[in-house]
This record gives sequence, C-alpha cells and structure tokens, in this order.
Amino acid sequence: MSFIRKIAMPVLLCLLPVHLPFAHGQDAEGSKDHPLISRYPGSVISEYSQKAFDEYELPLSKVADGKYEKTQHLEGKVTAIYYTVPEGRSALEIFRNYESALKNAGFQELFTCSKTCGEPPPSGFYPLNDAFGNYSSDTRYLAAKLTRAAGDVYVALWEYDSTFDVKTFLAVVEIKPMESGLVTVNAASLASDITRTGHASVYGIYFDSGKADVKPESGAALKEIANLLQQDPQLKLYVVGHTDNVGTLANNMDLSRRRADAVVKVLTTTYSVPAMRLSAEGDGPTAPVASNDTEDGRAKNRRVDLVKQ
Repeated sequence: MSFIRKIAMPVLLCLLPVHLPFAHGQDAEGSKDHPLISRYPGSVISEYSQKAFDEYELPLSKVADGKYEKTQHLEGKVTAIYYTVPEGRSALEIFRNYESALKNAGFQELFTCSKTCGEPPPSGFYPLNDAFGNYSSDTRYLAAKLTRAAGDVYVALWEYDSTFDVKTFLAVVEIKPMESGLVTVNAASLASDITRTGHASVYGIYFDSGKADVKPESGAALKEIANLLQQDPQLKLYVVGHTDNVGTLANNMDLSRRRADAVVKVLTTTYSVPAMRLSAEGDGPTAPVASNDTEDGRAKNRRVDLVKQ
C-alpha cells in the first residue's frame, strides 16, 4: 500500500488496489469520496452528507447507557459517508485497511475499540439518520487525527457486520485554520512534531514584507527553539525558510534563504546555540502547505520549518 507523498503535499489514502466484486447498487446522487480518503474498492455510497461548516462530537470512548462516555467537540467542514461493502469481505478486513492507511498517512490514533464498543447510541447522534440502527456484535471503531498547517483533520470510522452485509461509516472533520499570528509555539510541541513527522512549522517568526531582518516580536518563538535544542543536546536542525508565490521564483528563493540565515544568526548569537547544530536552507515557494490563491493560504506558506538533520 503506497500512497504517501511529500509532507507538504495533500494526503491521499488508497486502499488495497485489487480486483473485487462490487456491492449492489449505485452511489447516492450527488455523493463522492472524500478527497483525502478513498473508499474500499467495490464499495457503494448509500448515504452522503457534507456541510461547509458545522459542529461534530467525535466519540473517544465506548457507549454506556446509550451515550458516549467521552467525546471531543469539533467545528469545521464535516463530511459523512455511509458505504455498503462488497460481498465476501469481512468488517475486520475493511477496518484493518483503513487503520493501516491512516497510520501510514501520519494520522494519530485517538481511540479504538472492537466488539466491546457497546450498543450504538441513538441514530440521531450520527450525521446520517439510522446509519447504524441495526446492532451488530462485530462493530469496530477508530478515531484519528492528522495535524497539518492547513488545519487539523479528524476521522471517525465505524465498521460493522450487519445481518446481510458489511457497512462502513466515515466522518471527516476538517478544522478551520486558525488566524495567522495566533499560534503559540512551545518546545514540547516542536519536539512532538519533529518526532512524529521529522519537521515542525514555526509561524511565530516575523519579517517585514520582502525583508530578511527578524522582527523583535519573534522572541517568544526563538526562545522556544533554543529551549528545544537545549533539552535535546544531540538534535541538529535544518532551518528552512519558505515564502508565498508573490514575486519571482529567484527572488523568493533568495529571500527564503536569507531569512533562514537570519534566524540561525539570532539563535547562535542571542541564544548561544552552537552553529554546528544549525544549517540554513531556503525553499522559497516550492513547498506550500496551503493554496496561494488566498491571503490566508499565503500567510500559511510564509513560515520557517525546523527539519531534523
């Protein structure tokens, strides 16, 4: 199963590309797979719902007395898809394919259960009415999270074996990106991102447009980078500058490198980080994490990445 691209590219999950029999029927009118997660081959969309902005309670526990013991409140773009799986495939097989695909794409497992998940809560809980109205002893559930600069993505996956066939319920919640400049940087979160993905994006380092001088209000973020390096004496980093696509490629490549050089200089002179532990690089506009067609997207792309050497 191979579907992972560069970290800056969109995540695409492709499930087991083998020849399978198809479930009976056609996809519900107006329905489609979520662009981040494909269907299991041969499955058919029975019901579909998508809202540009809505709230969703993500289950993070088993069901007790008709309700979940723990949930997480989410707000953002909510897509809910109800699939009927092709004949001859078990709930376990489908579930394991999704589980593996999500893990390989960088999703963090938040909660999972199987068979002992408890009876389903009232059908009104689900975005699709009566999607899981029939109780099954072979019910499997997984909640997962993908952290990304363009906005975190949460997935809720139910797999269950009904009387006649296997059903899949998939809910995808794309969190609305935070406003630029409101992100708090701390050494622990940087270390976590680097351990998980090999890099961490820092949005708290500021420059004037077209310039490479680090502004004074960048102090908090720079201090946390210094703390990160102090806490892990063996860690060496590439400090990589990124820009949006406004202007020429040559200018942006040069600007991103000069900004990375400036960050390294401040870290080595003001925060006494040994120069041998840092290497400045510039990627210009070549590794965006959001669309450059909007100001919000361009703000996300103007960043400094810390990449483990």
